[in-house]
Amino acid sequence: MPYTRRTMIQATLLGTGATILSPTRATAAGPVITADLVVYGATPGGLAAAVQFRRSGGTAVVVEAGTHVGGMTTAGLGATDTGNTAAIGGLSHEFYRRVYGRYNGTPVTATSPARFTFEPHVAAAVFTDLLTEAGVTVHVGRPLATVTRAGNRIVELSTQDGQVYRGLMYVDASYEGDLLAKAGVASTVGREGNAQYGESINGVQLRDKHQFTKAVDPYVTPGNPASGLLPGVSAATLAPNGTADGRIQAYNFRMCLTKAADRVPFPRPDGYDAGRYALLLRYIEAGYTGPFFNAVSVGGGKTDSNNDGAFSTDDIGMNTAYPTASFAARDTIVAEHRTYQQGLMWFLSNDTRVPAAIRSATAAWGLAADEFGGTGHWPPQLYVREARRMVSAYVMTEHNCRGAAPVADSVGLASYTMDSHNCQRLVVGSGTTAVAKNEGDVQVGVPGPYQISYRSIVPVEAQCANLLVPVCLSASHIAYGSIRMEPVFMVLGQSAAVAARLALTAGSNVPVQQVSVATLQSQLRALGQRIDISGNSEIVVDSRSASGVTRAGTWLSSISIGGYYGSDYEHDNNTAKGVNRLRFTPALPAAGAWTVQLRWTAHANRASNVPVDVVHAGGLSTFGVDQRTSGGQWVALGTFQFTAGSAGSVLIRTEQTDGYVIADAARFVRA
Repeated sequence: MPYTRRTMIQATLLGTGATILSPTRATAAGPVITADLVVYGATPGGLAAAVQFRRSGGTAVVVEAGTHVGGMTTAGLGATDTGNTAAIGGLSHEFYRRVYGRYNGTPVTATSPARFTFEPHVAAAVFTDLLTEAGVTVHVGRPLATVTRAGNRIVELSTQDGQVYRGLMYVDASYEGDLLAKAGVASTVGREGNAQYGESINGVQLRDKHQFTKAVDPYVTPGNPASGLLPGVSAATLAPNGTADGRIQAYNFRMCLTKAADRVPFPRPDGYDAGRYALLLRYIEAGYTGPFFNAVSVGGGKTDSNNDGAFSTDDIGMNTAYPTASFAARDTIVAEHRTYQQGLMWFLSNDTRVPAAIRSATAAWGLAADEFGGTGHWPPQLYVREARRMVSAYVMTEHNCRGAAPVADSVGLASYTMDSHNCQRLVVGSGTTAVAKNEGDVQVGVPGPYQISYRSIVPVEAQCANLLVPVCLSASHIAYGSIRMEPVFMVLGQSAAVAARLALTAGSNVPVQQVSVATLQSQLRALGQRIDISGNSEIVVDSRSASGVTRAGTWLSSISIGGYYGSDYEHDNNTAKGVNRLRFTPALPAAGAWTVQLRWTAHANRASNVPVDVVHAGGLSTFGVDQRTSGGQWVALGTFQFTAGSAGSVLIRTEQTDGYVIADAARFVRA
């Protein structure tokens, strides 16, 4: 549905507490809407900016091109990509504490626990509370049309319905960077070559993750290039690793699935073409049995289901035009992605050429009946993982992510793996050795939280003096792959709002580039924002953390007993004693004394004699813990000296244990 015809509010997502204004076709533009701060993009970063600005006493309005509010956080991405949770502070951390409060019926305080996995409607309710309490109005269905400037300042913007929004400060919090582009701010799309910033994992990257594990011929007639390529396979020639190009990582929808009896079967989309999955069928015929998508529990018997494997929910290579396309053209691309992914799930569930075991396993899942009612229970937001990226006076690069380039003007921390999904699927080899390969997937961990420069979220002053960009910030492709997580966008949205408020209180003509960084950082620290690497006082490694967890043997996920940290806990199924082991390895930001704590869920069937090894700077200390008691809390094992980095760890063993062994999470608290 084109943006110009979007007239429905996602009431099931936002509820009725927040003020959400939506135009209809008959709506004429109203009087000019004025506010101290105009935020373009109702993403988590944009909402955080508006809420913070209102809390500081200013006026703010949010303008959103589509009708969905809350971005990916309310659109199925319920298994939050946190990286190191100790890097998440301020309003962002408050959001996740509010999620915990919603689930547990407890008041939210500065020391409340946080929950980073949640159902979409719960995230929407939390945003509704934040917007309502702050008195923020969100105008949806208002795609950007024009931006008016006076010198190097934005004066006003207008939307396609003719509505004018006028502010003193502006935030571009859209996933696409449309406001910064209309304002004449420099940006880029695609992958830089490694040589541009002296990086090692940017540009073209043919690697082994989410890759075909069996040889699959890419041609319509196997072995015959003249017969043409199967759908989804590009005719492009593979360039050497590290080569620059204009491609971006793939998009998909993060499905909220369930096996509940009232699940909604996968729909057969209009325009379904089984031929699109010919390469997948050939892969299955070669012996591949899955996975075809993942199913990470978020609570309520539901999942956040994402791409998993070589041929999955990512519509690889079909988004290249999206970042700079018109709104109408983007609608077409979104619809194409929806048709592809719905068709994939239909194909896996129903096509009789697919083995019965795969069909039945896929059909056991369906769409959650109590989510996304306004869009047929399908997620209302395409996951735009990357679009435009601003080019400002400071570009965040791989060097920052690896901890090799600290900055003095930090306004937030990031800590997630340098992550890029595949960018293209093409032919590698020739003749009888020709096979289909995916290219672009990179998954390289970072040693610990790293700082994000204030200069990377503001343009060059000559280009625009009253705009901040917390989402499409200035970063290389691979650095953006680490920064681009929703908690970080909320962190940067709040920091942008504090900077905008400082610029206004210092005088209406003070450029955001000239805000006192020392004053900004002081105010951010007072708000609980975490901007100092050495200031991290708590590191949590959950069994579902993106890094820092290694396993031996088989561990099973469960949510049967409450009190666990994050989305679930794991157990050894009371088998393979001595074989099953799980190690938590933190990335400690500084050497010194750290108190080690362990968490589990208690039950009479648990082991009373679980051996736990703590590896620290002084050697190895072994403890026995009784998991039949003290469940649902952090149990201190002791305080030890650690070196900075990842030399220390906590190992849970299962030798001679007398019941189920639980592995949930470990916490390291600066002593």
